[in-house]
Amino acid sequence: MKVNLSRTIIASLYLLSLLLMGCVRPLDEGQGEEKLEGTITVSGAWALYPLMICWGDEFQRLYPEVRFDISAGGAGKGMTDALTNTVDIGMVSREIFPEEAERGAYWIPVAKDAVFLTANAANPVIEVLRQQGVTQETLIGIYITGEIETWGQVVGSKDLRDPIHIYTRSDAAGAPATWAAYLGGVQEDLLGVGVYGDPGLLEAVITDPLGMGYNNLNYAFDFSTGKPVNGAFVIPIDINGNGRVDPEETFDTKHRAINAVANGHYPSPPARELNLVTNGKPEGLVRIFIQWILTEGQSYVEQVGYIPLTEERIDEGLNKLK
Repeated sequence: MKVNLSRTIIASLYLLSLLLMGCVRPLDEGQGEEKLEGTITVSGAWALYPLMICWGDEFQRLYPEVRFDISAGGAGKGMTDALTNTVDIGMVSREIFPEEAERGAYWIPVAKDAVFLTANAANPVIEVLRQQGVTQETLIGIYITGEIETWGQVVGSKDLRDPIHIYTRSDAAGAPATWAAYLGGVQEDLLGVGVYGDPGLLEAVITDPLGMGYNNLNYAFDFSTGKPVNGAFVIPIDINGNGRVDPEETFDTKHRAINAVANGHYPSPPARELNLVTNGKPEGLVRIFIQWILTEGQSYVEQVGYIPLTEERIDEGLNKLK
């Protein structure tokens, strides 16, 4: 039976925000006394969507009269919506926006994330990939120049001629921009069949044994098990180019992937900061919410599977709100 992975992932993320015990705690005495009400509308990056759902739920527990309308649709949409005041807050990563597009945009970093290389768990050379991974140079040959077309070329086997079915994002988003930046290009340079959204890209890969794609951390890994989503394989990247996968280059669990980013073993890009953006300096309810994200809200970052900001970056963000 074919499963619509896009709907399944989105439904799971919604349920996750309701069921996560680590994301629910009793209110401290005195919290929630200030009267806040209104609606905050948020749109943008798939990468930040699960965490924003959690933040919205927790803030609403403190202030029940505040309502949230949160939707994912790509960082490009979030940026456009914020600057046209279609939404109060856009969820974005800065890689896809040139300086001239930032006029009027007020950026606040809120967490860190990373993009990981994904393939089908039934890939014909999966055992070789586990041992030697792929290098940045090989990925450039696949995604940018098109010189590498078969899985045999990836692992150095002339006899294996199975083609690589390359998938990329069709929507303007932070993940493809970050992935392209790692390979020395921009999103438009990436080869492959365009697929909309993080869930759609993952679905394309796990239904194609010869597929290759890339996904944000919280879409590549299953929240419950901490392992790659069923049917997917997160390909190790041979970062130091020594021809083998070293322990710090193994991303077979979400815990290892997060540690690699947090410890600086995973390069940036494709690791990156995630940001909120508003049209001008935020005020009123929106400012209070973002300030809460940078203070109490940071306690939920790791629980939902992201990498916290450094204290220095948090202080910078809070100073921008003053």
